[in-house]
Formats: sequence, structure tokens, C-alpha cells
Amino acid sequence: MLGGGETLDIKVMHAQGLSIREISRRTGRDRKTVRKYLQSQELPKYGPRPEKPSKLDDYKEYLQARMAEGVFNANRLFSEIQSLGYSGGRTILKDFMKPFRPLQKPQAVVRFETKPGEQAQVDFGVFQYEDQGHKRKVNAFVMVMSYSRAMYVEFVDRQDTATLVRCHIHAFEYFGGVPEHVLYDNLKPLVLGRDEGGQPVWNQRFLDFALVAGFLPKVCRPYRAQTKGRVERSVGYLRQSFWPGLRFLNVEDLSAQGRTWCDRVANTRVHGTTQRRPCDLLAEENLHALPSRTVLAPFLSEERKVSRDGFVSFAGSRYGVPWAFAGRTVEVRENGYHVEVYSAGARVAVHPKAVIAGTVVPLSGQWDGVPLGAGRRPKQVLATRVTSPDVEVRTLRVYEALAEVSSR
Repeated sequence: MLGGGETLDIKVMHAQGLSIREISRRTGRDRKTVRKYLQSQELPKYGPRPEKPSKLDDYKEYLQARMAEGVFNANRLFSEIQSLGYSGGRTILKDFMKPFRPLQKPQAVVRFETKPGEQAQVDFGVFQYEDQGHKRKVNAFVMVMSYSRAMYVEFVDRQDTATLVRCHIHAFEYFGGVPEHVLYDNLKPLVLGRDEGGQPVWNQRFLDFALVAGFLPKVCRPYRAQTKGRVERSVGYLRQSFWPGLRFLNVEDLSAQGRTWCDRVANTRVHGTTQRRPCDLLAEENLHALPSRTVLAPFLSEERKVSRDGFVSFAGSRYGVPWAFAGRTVEVRENGYHVEVYSAGARVAVHPKAVIAGTVVPLSGQWDGVPLGAGRRPKQVLATRVTSPDVEVRTLRVYEALAEVSSR
């Protein structure tokens, strides 16, 4: 049987006007064969190629018996047949085993749809950047509304409870309200551990905040992180769409750019699942109202000890307070673009928030009235060394009186 290429050559030569005799001469094929393929309208058919002998042939029966016993580890079977004299490669063995392997069950994940205003999901992503030739990391707080897929992003230096509370408040303000519950992974600042029944042991300060804010915190079951797949996919989307090639000054500038990206990109695109824009669906969430900043103020405060030189550390910078509070514990809170310092409920200092971490922000009149030299230790009283013992000096009258008494 002629191959497809040779058959095509015969037909091309005939179409060019060559006779069967000439085609036969050029191809070396019999004229009957040339005529047969010129008259046939069917494509050439090929039979199966004969199998070439393989080094594995002598071991196939053994391998089939072992696979019937449930052994499908190629490395193990390779070692076994090597001990029987097999000198071939591992790839031939794996190719032979493929048709016999049991089919694996697909890793199906059930998608849970939520009602408007029912749920938000929270997660952190760690993002790497370059700083003057050094690689550093920053944390991205991400909250996603499960129904609308609306997204909020804030970059922070820490993952402590106070930072989480502050980010929650900012996110709720951005979305315009509070959902019924918020779903988390087992974040260490929130979940301290598990009790004997396997239930999460929550950070009490965060539970108090959730109660005041009006939402129920929930946590994924261990090793079931895909339950909060919406926010995990959003972290990946942030990493691919927002992060590459970004330039920023500090975390405040980074967060501002992140919110702009949410406004102009993440929340205005047509979502692949809902086929609608998250910003449009957000209006259907019907979220609960967030309490006022006055009510939430206690959760925005962090305790700090005033240093001897009259400063408190907050968010990577130092802020001045009146000198009289040196050594005392005060409360520091962020209020928009300002940092406020409170003692016993009274505000004792307010500063514009530092733009660059590591900034020292003094307070006007911070050291007014400080007594000069105050705080010096009193001079220490020392012992005195003498050259001879102290001897009481007495007059002669004393000795005369003693003599009269003894003569009597």
C-alpha cells in the first residue's frame, strides 16, 4: 500500500499532464498500481504497526499480577523487576502502567452562594518588595463581600489585634456598613487556640469589638481553607493585577494606591462569576450601620508607655507628649490623619500622622515648665576612715571627784 505522500505525488503528476507510463517510470511503480490509485477516491489506510520488542516484555506478566494486588508505585515496581534482571529504563515502565492505574476522583469543591449582607471574608497576603537593594515584606489586609465580591485592601506593617480591628473599621466604612458575619482562617491574633471540643478560643478584645460593631466572627475548619476561597482568589488577583512594578513611599501611600485600585479596577470590572460589577452589587448588600467613631474609640486605642524623654512609639514613629507624663502609660489612637494621645480619658496631645516611618514628631511646648536639674539623685553619704580610735577628753576635776569617792 502506498503512503499518503506517494499517492499525492502520483495525483499531482497526473494533474500536470503526465501519462501513466511516465508516472510509472518516475516512481518505479507498476502501471496498474498507478492507475489504481488515480481511480481511487479514498484516502490511503494504514494498519497498526507491528510492536517492536521491548526489554519490559519478559516482566509484563509479573507487573500485571502486582498491579492486580494494588501495587502501583512505579519506583517500587522498578526496583522489584531490576532485581529480576530488568535492564531497561523507568519511563517505559510508567508508560506501561498508565492504562492500568485506577482513576482518581476529581477534587470537587462545592460553591456556597451567600445572600446579600450575609458574609464577608478576611485574609492577609504577604507581599515582597525591594528597598535600596534589600528585599522586604509588607502585609496586605483584604476583605471581600461574599455576595457582591466588592473588595477592600489596606497595607500594614503588623498583624496584631489592634491593627486588625483598625482595618475592619476602615473596611466597614469603605463598604458603608457591616455584614452579618465575617469568615476567617485561623489567624493567630484572633484565634488563640482550640478547646477540648475543637472550638476556637477567640481573642477577647476582638470578640468585644465584634459585639459592639454588630457582626459574628466565624473561623474555617482546620485544613479547610478553601471555604474562604473568594478572599484567597482576591489576594491572588491583587498580586497579579496591582503589585507588579508598583512604586510607593510607605504603607500609607501603598494603602492609598490600593484603595484607588479598588475604586477604579477591582470593583468596577465585570466579575467572572457574577457577570456584574461588584460596585453595582454592593448597593444590594443592605449592610447594618457601623457605630460611630465615638463608640468605637476604645478599640482604636493602644496602650503605650511614655519614654523618659517624653515620647510614645506608634506605627513606627515617635510622638511627643508633655514631659509630666514621662514613665506613665497612656492610650494612643489613630483618628483619620491624626494621632491622639489620651490619659485617664483626657486628650493630652494630638499630632498629624507621620508620612514616613521612623519620624520623630515633637509636641509644641513639650518641655515647658520642666524643673532644671530635677530628678538628680541626692548626694550619697559615705563612710569615713580615721587614723586612731576616738578618745573622750575629760577635765582634771572629773578625775579628782572620782578619787574622793573611792577614798570614802
